Amino acid sequence: MSADEAERDGRRKRRRRSMLRIILEFLGSMRLAITLLVVLAVASVIGTVLQQNEPYADYRIEFGGFWFEVFRVLGLYNVYSASWFLAILVFLVVSTLVCVSRHIPSVWREMTRYRDHLRISSLTALRNHRRWQVDVSASAASSAISNVLTRAGYRQRTGDRGETRVTAAMKGRANRLGYVMTHLAIVIIGVGALIDANLGVKWRTHLGDLEVVTANRSMSQMPPDSRLPSGTSSFRGTVYIAEGQSAGGVFLPVRDGHVLQDLPFEIALQDFRISHYDSGQPKSFESDLVIRDEALDDPLKRTISVNDPLHYRGYAIYQADFNDGGSRLDMRLWPLSGPSDATIIEGRVGEQIEVTVNGTQRTIELIDFSLFNVRPERGGDGAPSNDPRDVDQRGEFRNVGPSFKYKLRQPSGEAREFHNYLTPLRLDGASYYLSGVRTSPGEPFRYLRIPADREGSPALFMALLDRLNQSAQVRNAAQETARQLLKQYQGEGAETLVKRVAGTAEGMIKRLRRGGFSAVEQHLASQFDSDAIDDQRRETLVRFSRTVLQRTLMQLYRDSLISERDVASAALKLAQRDRRFFADALEAISGLAAYEEPFWLQLKTFEHIQASGLQITRSPGKDIVYAGFGLLSGGVFVMFYVPHRRMWALVIPGSDSTEVVLAGVSNRHPGAFGGEFSAVAEALERELRAAANETNGGPGVDGNDA
Repeated sequence: MSADEAERDGRRKRRRRSMLRIILEFLGSMRLAITLLVVLAVASVIGTVLQQNEPYADYRIEFGGFWFEVFRVLGLYNVYSASWFLAILVFLVVSTLVCVSRHIPSVWREMTRYRDHLRISSLTALRNHRRWQVDVSASAASSAISNVLTRAGYRQRTGDRGETRVTAAMKGRANRLGYVMTHLAIVIIGVGALIDANLGVKWRTHLGDLEVVTANRSMSQMPPDSRLPSGTSSFRGTVYIAEGQSAGGVFLPVRDGHVLQDLPFEIALQDFRISHYDSGQPKSFESDLVIRDEALDDPLKRTISVNDPLHYRGYAIYQADFNDGGSRLDMRLWPLSGPSDATIIEGRVGEQIEVTVNGTQRTIELIDFSLFNVRPERGGDGAPSNDPRDVDQRGEFRNVGPSFKYKLRQPSGEAREFHNYLTPLRLDGASYYLSGVRTSPGEPFRYLRIPADREGSPALFMALLDRLNQSAQVRNAAQETARQLLKQYQGEGAETLVKRVAGTAEGMIKRLRRGGFSAVEQHLASQFDSDAIDDQRRETLVRFSRTVLQRTLMQLYRDSLISERDVASAALKLAQRDRRFFADALEAISGLAAYEEPFWLQLKTFEHIQASGLQITRSPGKDIVYAGFGLLSGGVFVMFYVPHRRMWALVIPGSDSTEVVLAGVSNRHPGAFGGEFSAVAEALERELRAAANETNGGPGVDGNDA
């Protein structure tokens, strides 16, 4: 190699070393470490304030479309598993490692070197120092110094520098080790967190090897590309197991869907128990589990509850939640539009039922069943209230019985959610079947009140509604009403007038069924809105039309009562209770316009099956994190409570006497060290006096303080 080539090669090596030095200095800088820690702290605050791993639909409802997408892109719905969070954590681990590796040599030097090359001027410049002139030999003075420092717990080294004898001592050098311990603890905790970050799942998802399922599917329906083998290092997922059922996997949330994590054993639920407070809130719940594993001779049985998990083979099984486990429901389907008989249908929670009523197709999706529905009391009639202020006034609660939720989905895919109660609820002095409806989960339910008859059944209301849906029945009732109103009119064209009035009644009832009483009032207002009709005549026509509608509806109601009670028309007498029922029925019929569905489901009987919600975790990095936390605690304790203290003593022999200089310094708690130094100086002075007395028979010590 020529000289020029050697020179160029040397320059390249120097540039590489220079670049490497710059990179290492950047990675090991304090500013970088503090910046990374601040970013992680802010991210942790976000992860604490913003509830993590919720369904994407809930976030969209809460934040709206724009901010939902912004937060999704930033990964704020699962901060601790976000790629940027893990990248910062990796960077912090590397930075801390570089910082520790760079400073370990200096820390080691600080722990092992006694610094015995200090001059007297340097020692006397320290705050804590003392000087004596003693009539003893240099060896006797050195012996006294050694004895005093040994009793004070100092490790020491003595050497000669010319005629001067130097003693360097220190204790608490583990304080410097605390620096290394705390930094290594950060590295260990970071490594443990990365182990539990499930990086393998994220990497497979990024590569597209793992299919994320967004639809609700059972374990048997999960495709092979959406399953993880049981050897996955770490995970946290949930699974619901119904009573008498078992599961061999757990669902892990990934983005807006989930994947299935297989377990090396099977979990069966024998029984689930729950108790409630008077307010209806869950008080406690527990599950009787059975673990079936080929590694066990006999199945492992254990009861778990909240805060009392089961640990098995490195897996932690927590009691986290509960849900319906597929309760069997027997329901009566009451048509709300068009003449049809009620039918009985059966289904289980979680199933879908296809039905067609009067040519209208719907899919019934049974969502949930609740055995208890406890509400605060309101007023004196035992009516349940949703206002929490009523609890403060009375402090009483009432269980209003079972209820179930379902969705009615149209062929187009649109769906609305319903909430129906098993038994009628007493509200404002009367009994009603409540049926709530909402178009999205973020809305409150709007309840339709269907009045219950004397037997506590919706049959009378449905009979009246059925007559309203049959044009022949409405026509007969309208004509009968028109004849009664016009019976005094016997002139020419009386029959024609009866038909016109009856037709008006039929038209108003059709509008009532389509849009409620508000639609009827709008029609009347527009029909008589003419300059040719004065105000008095207009008011008379509107009042007459209302009377026709009211009496036609009453005639249909009377026909329903006659059919139900099997009595003659003349023998039917309406009590006050019957009139209240009629008013409530008309209000419900008007409300059906907003109900917008072809039928109503009434729960008849049920078989309640519960499911236990289990959270199963595997955290092999947990013990590593615990070890790092222990090391961090030890390092902090050493740094703050084990100060590194040094003392130096110089023995300078003279012609008439020997000069002794003692000085000391501490990196922490200077006030406490000042007291210790004074105690050591006083002990040394006593030792020197004792040595002088043995040598000369007199005091022989002249000292001064700093």
